[in-house]
Amino acid sequence: MSSNGVRSSGLKKRRPSVDIVDAKVAVDLATAQTYSENVFLFVPNLIGYTRVILAALALHYMSYHPKYCTVLYCISCLLDAFDGHAARALGQSSKFGAVLDMVTDRCTTSCLLCYLTSAYPEWALGFQFLITLDFSSHYMHMNSSLTTGSTSHKQVDGDVSRLLQRYYDPRTLFIVCAGNELFYIALYLMKWVHVPLSESFGITADGVAGYIVSYTWAEVMAMAFAPICALKNFVNVVQLWKASKVLVGVDLAERAKAREEQLLKKH
Repeated sequence: MSSNGVRSSGLKKRRPSVDIVDAKVAVDLATAQTYSENVFLFVPNLIGYTRVILAALALHYMSYHPKYCTVLYCISCLLDAFDGHAARALGQSSKFGAVLDMVTDRCTTSCLLCYLTSAYPEWALGFQFLITLDFSSHYMHMNSSLTTGSTSHKQVDGDVSRLLQRYYDPRTLFIVCAGNELFYIALYLMKWVHVPLSESFGITADGVAGYIVSYTWAEVMAMAFAPICALKNFVNVVQLWKASKVLVGVDLAERAKAREEQLLKKH
């Protein structure tokens, strides 16, 4: 079979996850929804709104009250692990909820990174790169998933990427995302915590232990979670590249199909 045949065959197999709904019809449906089935009031989405409020409060305290900020930010992040379980348990999974979850994650992390650019101006370019990579990889991945008819951006075929398939396993996803956030939180706390462990706990040690206690607990925390942050951003690079290839493949398949249709019309 020719390459064009393969591309057109792949295009025929591609299908939308649901029937296409007209935008005006969708708006009217959302406006007329009842309390018995109001997607805006689904429990997972209520958890999502709570996350947004907690994140906003954390940002409010970020510049002057690290304890309040850290507690609020961590609770907001931890709730991310519950909305998905609630959606599955209550049968309240929704496209709105999935996008709300992703947007909340991206915006919350980006706001913390924006603060870190001011706290560590010498690393501002690096933090700006991380924000750009995070947004672009998830946006491209979400669009490639929708384009190929996937019901969720977390459903990745092993034939497309075994790494992404394993990454989007719920347990792996939670560990990696939590470790990534804890690394950024540790960087934030390093600006506020200046007493080394040896003084905080009266520890005296030699060798490796002595080296560790010469740092603050926030610095030790940052060193512990730095590898997870590195892994998370490597996955973001892979996700961006794979999504780009998927979208380009769809473009090629559509162009091949269009050429075939033109040839059929001529004959």
